[in-house]
Amino acid sequence: MTATMTDAHTAAARRAPAARAYRFELVKLLAQWRVRVLLLACWIAPALFVAVVSQQSSLPVDTVFGRSMNATGWAGSLVMLGFAGTYALPLLTSVIAGDVFASEDRLGTWRHLLVAVRSYRRIFVTKALASFTVILVLVAGLSCSSAAGGVVAVGSRPLIGLDGHLLTAADTAGTVLLAWVCVLAPTLALAAIGLLGSVALGRSPMGLLLPALVALAMQLAQMLPLPVAVRLALPSYAFIAWNGLFTSPAQTGPLLISIGISLVWAVVATTLAYLLFLRRDFTNLTHDSSGRRALIAGALPLVGLVAVTTGIIAASTPATGSGIEQDKVQQSVATAFAHLYRVQAQELHRPDVTEAQLAATTACTKGGGLVDAQGPGNDWRCVVSWHLPDVEATGSAIYQLDITSDGRYVADGDGPKEVNGYFQVRTPIGDQPNPLWQFDGNVELLATTPKG
Repeated sequence: MTATMTDAHTAAARRAPAARAYRFELVKLLAQWRVRVLLLACWIAPALFVAVVSQQSSLPVDTVFGRSMNATGWAGSLVMLGFAGTYALPLLTSVIAGDVFASEDRLGTWRHLLVAVRSYRRIFVTKALASFTVILVLVAGLSCSSAAGGVVAVGSRPLIGLDGHLLTAADTAGTVLLAWVCVLAPTLALAAIGLLGSVALGRSPMGLLLPALVALAMQLAQMLPLPVAVRLALPSYAFIAWNGLFTSPAQTGPLLISIGISLVWAVVATTLAYLLFLRRDFTNLTHDSSGRRALIAGALPLVGLVAVTTGIIAASTPATGSGIEQDKVQQSVATAFAHLYRVQAQELHRPDVTEAQLAATTACTKGGGLVDAQGPGNDWRCVVSWHLPDVEATGSAIYQLDITSDGRYVADGDGPKEVNGYFQVRTPIGDQPNPLWQFDGNVELLATTPKG
């Protein structure tokens, strides 16, 4: 009789529908004041920031596309994208995903939630989906708001890419959108790390800070002269690799690898969090996972993942050393100079020439020729030579390069004055920015340059 009544009670106590549980978790997240503040900030603050900075005479030239903010509205969105990958997105994933399970520990509401949903698996899935949904809305806000602020303040104009070629306004808009889509993969990886920390560390504040701390550690690693294989094995590289979309042809190799690595991290970290959650003791209201268990079940598998992916990348790609080599730098600077020379010729209303007619070549040294011409540093010096049709003399220009460990560089013109020695050129309609004075470039770390 007792068994029959128990069976009847179990049959009546059906699990809550997944859609209803998902809506419940989503409403719980959106009801928090800090989440509402973040939503407003992400959908309003970027537009105001980009609109104000774009009208200033002093631009953030130390950031990629910062010097183009008053030339096209789309550059502001790219500046915001660089800032988001470094600071905003790690913090957003910490606040949302890093607290989604720990909040139940602090409030002591696990028993009520289990009675309402009656499924460990469904609780985890709906909480994870609700967290990912809110994070995607926040990223969409950063993207749309920054783009709208720039376009309204400056206008939808063409953008000069990282190899000097000119993108039309329509191409720029599509590429900017694609760049924002690409950073969703590392953002999901950080969110998955947040879920893992929230489950493994319980009410400990370290769970909340874990995505931000992991992102900071990866960013510091990207600043070091690490081998290319190690750099690409970290999901944080996807926050940088979108730069390759703004060259012609696009440098998609590192980008695709970093997106794939990020998605693998997202799957592995979410799976680890799910397995830990299923083994959770919900009868103990003061439960806090031990640091040893969190280390063994969470940190060590991710460290092992870095080792495995590093080995795979090293074995399957032409990735050796830092990836910054003399031939690659020379080719990149020559290509960018040829493209920008044509832009300058149009400003000065000179006869147009093609890149083939210019036949620009570059000779680069590092450290005054006293060290091997490879690796990052601010001691690169390049001499660009080119020819003009029907002109016997060979033109030449000098550039000082500061190349970072991720392959991005700033080329600073060092003469002659008529070509790149001054930041403005005198045109028939007045002084205009000199495109050959300073320009940003990108060395593809995986590119192979044929030996001639």
